[in-house]
Amino acid sequence: MPSGSSTILRVLRVSLHVGFAVLLLVAVLRLAMAGLSPLATGAGLAGAVLLAAVYLVGTVLEKRHALNPERFDPKPYAWWWLATVCGLWLVLVLISPDFAWTAFPLFFLQLHVLPRRLALPAIAASTALLIGALWFHNRGAGADALQVPTVLGPVLGAAFAVVTGLAYRALYVEADNQRLAAEELRSTRAELARSQHDAGMLAERERLAREIHDTLAQGFSSIILMGRSAEQALNAGDNTAARDRLRTVQETAASNLAEARNFVRGLRSPDLVDSGLTDALQRLCAKTEAEAAARGAALRCRFELQGTPVPLPNPHQATLLRAAQSLLANVWAHAHASTAVVTLSFLESEVTMDVFDDGRGFDPAGTAAAESRGDGTGVGLASLGERLAALEGTLDVESAPGEGTVVAVRLPLLVAPERGSAPEASSEY
Repeated sequence: MPSGSSTILRVLRVSLHVGFAVLLLVAVLRLAMAGLSPLATGAGLAGAVLLAAVYLVGTVLEKRHALNPERFDPKPYAWWWLATVCGLWLVLVLISPDFAWTAFPLFFLQLHVLPRRLALPAIAASTALLIGALWFHNRGAGADALQVPTVLGPVLGAAFAVVTGLAYRALYVEADNQRLAAEELRSTRAELARSQHDAGMLAERERLAREIHDTLAQGFSSIILMGRSAEQALNAGDNTAARDRLRTVQETAASNLAEARNFVRGLRSPDLVDSGLTDALQRLCAKTEAEAAARGAALRCRFELQGTPVPLPNPHQATLLRAAQSLLANVWAHAHASTAVVTLSFLESEVTMDVFDDGRGFDPAGTAAAESRGDGTGVGLASLGERLAALEGTLDVESAPGEGTVVAVRLPLLVAPERGSAPEASSEY
């Protein structure tokens, strides 16, 4: 939608061209009825037609170039065009004084084509030539040939043209600035849209990476280890153990498939669909203990509940479950622990989950050392930290080589749960 300044400029341009055409037509009609010699009349009509043609060609070329910059640019020839128009006008004024009034549209053209330092002297010279031409046609009147209206009319017309032309130029500059600002705004919006799109893609990629690390990668690792254990059992002739471990492989693969379908759709974890967080954590501990036993590791994993459970938002439940899955996977795969304890605590203003193991531990500050092991521990903790930060939670790790590890997860509750008169429950599974 064009702005107000653009509309005013368009109206002024159209009015200028229409005014020039009307004044030229009136001068031609008066020339035809003036009773001049056939030679003068013919020269005047031919000059008027030529002036109209030159004027029309210049304005049409300028308009086409403005609409499509790839078209022919008449700007390098603008001064020659203006000189031709003014020269034809001067010849017509010398033929008939009726062409004098077409000078006023030409004043606007001079202001438009020429820079201001040249336009004002050109207008002054055109005004002087106009006054001289009028005196030339009135010289038979003697001393009264140069009357006040003969001088005052062109001077006031030139002054009005200058003021109006300067106002037009100011509007033109404002409209051009508005156009540039609009283009910059559109460019900024497009860049912002691209940035938001890229940020959204990056956030989704990070989400998928976290989900894959905390679910699929851990499940595939379990499948590989269980498959190897089943192969060893078959080689040893223990078909019962091999069958149990293959059943675990099937269950883990089915769970992985369900997890993949759900996190692609952004749904809840299948472990939380039919039960609460405490039941899901209890099953996870039992599964971890069973997988460790299948590998020949004597790991006892138990779940403890502290406080009175309250309903948690879905993001809180999913984050706590993913944290437990990732941390317990690290425990039975890397810590070489004999005991692991997952403690879920409901406090007044937050819910916490501590995962303890009595394994070999590590140096939390030695991130580079953790990464050099190639076990993915550093990646898992970083991913978990990002999950918790999104919910304004915190992650604390306490460990030392040979002294086990405690990972504490804290998530604030949006609304503090109401406490009844019953004492805090503590249960161990």
